[in-house]
Amino acid sequence: MSIDTDEPEVAETEEALRSKVETWLAKQMPIIQMHGGTSAVRKADPGGEVIVELGGGCRGCEISDVTTGNIEAELLQWPEIEELTVRAPDAGESFGVDQPDSIMGIDRTEGGRGF
Repeated sequence: MSIDTDEPEVAETEEALRSKVETWLAKQMPIIQMHGGTSAVRKADPGGEVIVELGGGCRGCEISDVTTGNIEAELLQWPEIEELTVRAPDAGESFGVDQPDSIMGIDRTEGGRGF
């Protein structure tokens, strides 16, 4: 499997599709981690449905809608993805994944967003 081509390969299994999306997120969306955010593929159905959740510093971020839009713009071009949901929680909201507010004493809300 090569994700560096212009034409993404069709993933045959849930794990292959999940891995492909996670690899793309890590390589093409480093801004998420640079601002203390996290991303996780919660569903990768070989039938075409993918759910991505953002967390950490993305929670309550004023530009998370831009990030989700950028993710959607790319992934919806992949032939194996027919339906995509990208969720970013509002401040104080959680999708059931506990994440510390800081890691090693570093505030996860840093990044120039004025929190």
